[in-house]
Amino acid sequence: MRKRVLFITGSMNQTWQMHQIARQLDEYDCWFSQFFTDLKWANFLMKHTPLFNGTIFWGQFKENSEKYLKNNGLQIDYQAKKNEYDLVVYCSDLHIPKRMRKNKIVWVQEGMTDKFTLLSRIVKALKLSPGFSGGTSLNGTSNICDVYCAGSEGYKAQFTRLGTDADKIVVTGIPNYDNIAQFKDNDFPYRDYVMVATTDMRETFRYENRAAFIKKAVEIADGRRLLFKLHPNEKFERAEAEIRKYAPEGTLVYRSGNTNQMIANCCELITQYSTVVYVGLALGKKVHSYFNLDELKRLAPIQNDGASAANIAKICRGILQPNAKDVELVKDYYEMEHEG
Repeated sequence: MRKRVLFITGSMNQTWQMHQIARQLDEYDCWFSQFFTDLKWANFLMKHTPLFNGTIFWGQFKENSEKYLKNNGLQIDYQAKKNEYDLVVYCSDLHIPKRMRKNKIVWVQEGMTDKFTLLSRIVKALKLSPGFSGGTSLNGTSNICDVYCAGSEGYKAQFTRLGTDADKIVVTGIPNYDNIAQFKDNDFPYRDYVMVATTDMRETFRYENRAAFIKKAVEIADGRRLLFKLHPNEKFERAEAEIRKYAPEGTLVYRSGNTNQMIANCCELITQYSTVVYVGLALGKKVHSYFNLDELKRLAPIQNDGASAANIAKICRGILQPNAKDVELVKDYYEMEHEG
C-alpha cells in the first residue's frame, strides 16, 4: 500500500500551494482537507453562527477550496476521518488538533505573517495556543511540526526568534512567490497605474480606517490613474462603494483576477498587510506598506525559478524515508536531493 499524505488547505493561495506540492508527490496517496479543529464548541459555532466565516476554518474559504479540489479531481478527507496518514502537510500551525500530532508533520509557509503585536506577546508569554493572537503573527512559531519550510533566511530567523528550533527550519522558498519575473509577460489590458492591494482587516476583526487609507492612496497617486485589487475575503459591495466615494472617477476596481500580473504592469504599489508587497519588491516597483520596507527586503522570499514546490516535496520524501527518525536525517536527505 502506498503511503498516505494529507495536505491541509485554507485560503485559495494555500490550496494552490498544497496542490503544487502534491503534484510533485504522485508516488504517494495524496488527500486534502480544509483547515479544521476537533474542538466541539468551535465546530458547533462554525455550523450555527457566522463567527468563523472570516477564517480559513469555514465559510467562503472552505467552499472555494473544496470547489477547487473537486474541479481538479483531488481526494477530500475533511477532518481526516477516512484514513490514517503517514505525513500531514500543514499550511498553518496556529492550531493543530492533538490527534494529528501523532503523525509526521511538515509546515509550509504561505506568505507574509501579520505584525507582531502586544497581543502576540501576551499569547507567547502565557503559552496560549498561537491562534489566540487573532492573526498570523505567530504562524510558524509553535515548534510542533517536525520540519518547517520557510521562504527566506530572514523568515527562518524570525521563526527561530519566536520559538521554533532553528534546526527544524529549512529555507525552501514559497510556491506562488518564487518566480515573480514570469508575470512580466502578460496580457492584462492596463499599464502605468498606481495599484492598491487591500487587506481583509475588518473581516478578520481588526481595526481599519478604510476612508483614510483610500484618501492616502489618492494623495500618493497625485493625479495618476488608480487601480484597486480587493482582497478575496472582503465584503466587495462595501469596499467598492467606499472607493467610489473617496477615489477619483475612472478608478479601476477588481474583485478578482491575476494580482501578480496587475502588479507587473503598475508603476507604483500601495499595500497594507499583504504578501503581494513581495511581488512588487521582486519586480523593482516602488512600494508602500504598513510594514518597515527594510524589514520586508530582509524577509523577502527567495526567487528560485519556481522550484519551491519541488523543494518542499523533497522534504516530504525525506521525512517518509524508513530511517527518518529525526529532522537532521530529513535535512540531510533534502540537501543530498537538492544537490542532485
